[in-house]
Amino acid sequence: MTQAGWGTPREDVGIVLQGRNGNAEPLILGRTGRSLRLLAVGLLLILGLACAPDRAARPNILFIMSDDHAQRAVSAYGDSLIETPNIDRIADQGVLFANSFVTNSICAPSRAVLLTGKYSHVNGLRDNRDAFDGSQETFPKLLRAAGYETAIVGKWHLKTEPTGFDTWRILVDQGQYYNPDFIENGVTVQRQGYVTDVITDMALEFLRARDPEKPFALLYQHKAPHRNWMPDTRHLERFAERDIPIPPTFDDDYDGRLAAAGQDMRVADMYLSLDMKLQRDVYETETGTGGHPTYDPTAGWEDDYRRMSDTQRAAWDAHYDPINAEFQRERPQGDALARWKYQRYMRDYLATVASLDDNVGRLLDYLDEAGLSNDTLVVYTSDQGFYLGEHGWYDKRFMYEESLRTPLLLRYPAELDAAIRQDALVLNLDLAPTILDFAGVRVPDAMQGASLRPLTSSLLSDAPWRDAIYYRYYEYPHGWHSVRPHYGLRTEEFKLIHFEGDLDTWELFDLSVDPHELTNLYGQEEMRVVQEELHEALRALRLELGDAAPN
Repeated sequence: MTQAGWGTPREDVGIVLQGRNGNAEPLILGRTGRSLRLLAVGLLLILGLACAPDRAARPNILFIMSDDHAQRAVSAYGDSLIETPNIDRIADQGVLFANSFVTNSICAPSRAVLLTGKYSHVNGLRDNRDAFDGSQETFPKLLRAAGYETAIVGKWHLKTEPTGFDTWRILVDQGQYYNPDFIENGVTVQRQGYVTDVITDMALEFLRARDPEKPFALLYQHKAPHRNWMPDTRHLERFAERDIPIPPTFDDDYDGRLAAAGQDMRVADMYLSLDMKLQRDVYETETGTGGHPTYDPTAGWEDDYRRMSDTQRAAWDAHYDPINAEFQRERPQGDALARWKYQRYMRDYLATVASLDDNVGRLLDYLDEAGLSNDTLVVYTSDQGFYLGEHGWYDKRFMYEESLRTPLLLRYPAELDAAIRQDALVLNLDLAPTILDFAGVRVPDAMQGASLRPLTSSLLSDAPWRDAIYYRYYEYPHGWHSVRPHYGLRTEEFKLIHFEGDLDTWELFDLSVDPHELTNLYGQEEMRVVQEELHEALRALRLELGDAAPN
């Protein structure tokens, strides 16, 4: 907390650009101010061209986005949950953003933010019921107009057809894990194979057939690891014998947090069918399976199962039949059932991540073999974070850390140093301006994010940056999981959240001493000054972003 305010540039705050070899390079960052950001970017361009003569004038762009990939399920972030050596290659050879966040933690809105560089209230897509307005400006359109060959393969999930692409081959809605349907430049076809492999095959087909006289911009976007986490047959046994550690907040009682108590996303309430992959004759004999009472979980699950080929189904049954038999034999109840579901959930989730990592490796290998790695900006991110049992949950939506955070890695050997960790507060909102900046394309004034390029170099000694981020979630009561609409502010140290509507409640967390966000400090006398400053900062930021708050 500072007297300088939350939106003004500061010269007394240092953010350290630190390599994972322990060497630190001080990068003094200010806070915000669009004119100063643009000035800093221009200075970096001049210095970068002078100091890095081998960089490509217009790099190729490989934008990799997964779905619901929790930050701690990327081993580059330091957790032992899973090894992701191929995704880690991007971090090892580039920049890892340790504090990367989303502005609205749900699939379609997050994708619209990434494309437009605008908050949900500006781009018009606030929740998963909305359709994307494809007539508005997006970074693929601007790249295409600048001479890039553009393509998207994989998950789109925005209801309207893609615009701004020379080639598009997208999953129908959420897509299927096995033998999925795609819309390919307007024609629907079914592709045989596992979805993560198929999307990668399509990406490689585009790269091999591209126009070599043009730089390319490929959006390579995965379904995995989205619910219901159906692993590829080659990874079914990968985590079968592993006992996944249960998070310390798994039995959270939500004391002092009314919105958290009112959600419907507990691991304990996951479906025995859709989520646990139990067959009908097993789960229909059970009672109290939990889940949303108006949803029949058998339809989607059984459709996915029927899509499999005989060979795929035989491998699937060989793995899951013993699990069905174990459940019938042991019939866990209560806490034992919740923990059994957690192990099943996590083993399947991690197995889908393993396929994702394999296929990222296939793309990176191609860039190496084709001599394209040095001149290609590779971005890895997810549309949002995900709960892996923290607070007893799965899914996302809340402004709490596990949902708010998302992995973000950048690699561009022609310009960026290797193995850099950046701790600044960055947003998915920043990716469109970042990509345009690296491509040498003017960033439109309407974009509300800022290029991350100044944060990837030690050339600048005084680059201003934000000291707070703004978040807003809308989907209630029409969406899943009963998460109340809310908005809030996060700084390096504190988080202030307002849950709207009839709940009308505030939460305040001191992240420096309560990283799991278990103790709501709102209204406590010792927090009065901090609380007032956060309120004022939130009001000012909402006004600045055009999402003006009431008095």
